[in-house]
Amino acid sequence: MQVETLILGAGAAGMMCAAHAGPGTLVIDHARAPGEKIRISGGGRCNFTNLDCGPAQFHGTNPHFAKSALARYTHWEFISLISEHGLAWHEKTLGQLFLDDKATGLVDLLRGLMARAGAELRLETALVDLCHDGTHFHATLETQGRREIVTARRLVVATGGKSIPKMGASGLAYDIARQFGHALVPPRPALVPFTFPDGRFASLAGVSLPVRADAGGHGFDEAMLFTHRGLSGPAILQISSFWAEGQPITIDLAPGADLFNLLRTERQTAGRKQIGTALAAHLPARLAQYLADTLHLNGNLADQPDSRLRPLCETLHHWRLTPSGTEGWRTAEVTAGGVATDGISPQSMMSKTVPGLYFIGECVDVTGWLGGYNFQWAWSSAMAAARALTAD
Repeated sequence: MQVETLILGAGAAGMMCAAHAGPGTLVIDHARAPGEKIRISGGGRCNFTNLDCGPAQFHGTNPHFAKSALARYTHWEFISLISEHGLAWHEKTLGQLFLDDKATGLVDLLRGLMARAGAELRLETALVDLCHDGTHFHATLETQGRREIVTARRLVVATGGKSIPKMGASGLAYDIARQFGHALVPPRPALVPFTFPDGRFASLAGVSLPVRADAGGHGFDEAMLFTHRGLSGPAILQISSFWAEGQPITIDLAPGADLFNLLRTERQTAGRKQIGTALAAHLPARLAQYLADTLHLNGNLADQPDSRLRPLCETLHHWRLTPSGTEGWRTAEVTAGGVATDGISPQSMMSKTVPGLYFIGECVDVTGWLGGYNFQWAWSSAMAAARALTAD
């Protein structure tokens, strides 16, 4: 079988690219259904982009790489696309956009656009072998035990990263990149909860509060959640993308407040209060008790001079913790690292050394913040490749 373009992966980037890549396009995926990450994202409503989307919310070895694709296909264009096709949406906090109805509506829309463009979708199909003869790619595909060689002039790798292996995520994109001489930035789990040894926070599981979390020179003001395994919540997921193993993180447990002045004032009016009880007015009660126990906060407020209150409050505003690790690929929302961007054109997403070979979406060393940014990267990088394919 001969096609113009073979796209590996029927996720967000692969389907978006296929819907705009022109005739003679074949999309394959090992899964039983396309767009599984779209379907499960955002509690089934898919946080499909963000109103504040811009290059500043993306990182990688080359922080400028994503600028071209994001500028040439913006979040406003994707919003217009889905709105024109009748998908209603709403904004939650921090510019995050979600569908009003089930995310399967977006999957259906992309499938419809693919069909209208004449792209063929083949599911439960595995890539068995791949080679390049200098002008064409030759892929051996297997579908339900039947093998077929497909020859394509262009190959688009949209197989994603290694996050959420229960959905079949693998390192296929990285194997292909290495096969064709592309360097990799070591992939690592990102947007992932932290773990701590010995069930340190098990007694606090379920407690949530607004914090400022910092790691690797980046800070985020959002919610933090204690779990049986450690720490989660948006603020923690955000800083996990910038954390390196063995490094401490810093948590401000009362951002925007001045605990020292608050407690000192209360000492004058309610000095007989136990210090743990006083903290419970500013922090969740279970957390206040935990801190009183672990920091050995004994006595009442009247017995706490400034010389003791000040360092205590400094500790609570700069609570330093060193995670033992993360929950890993199992719960990571995305993969950081991946195919090195210095070998890819930022305008077209095509390999600089292998004409006709494209890498798009999560497999590339571009990672967005939590909040719809990574889906926007999928749409934007897919459109950069699709436009290059149709212009070829």
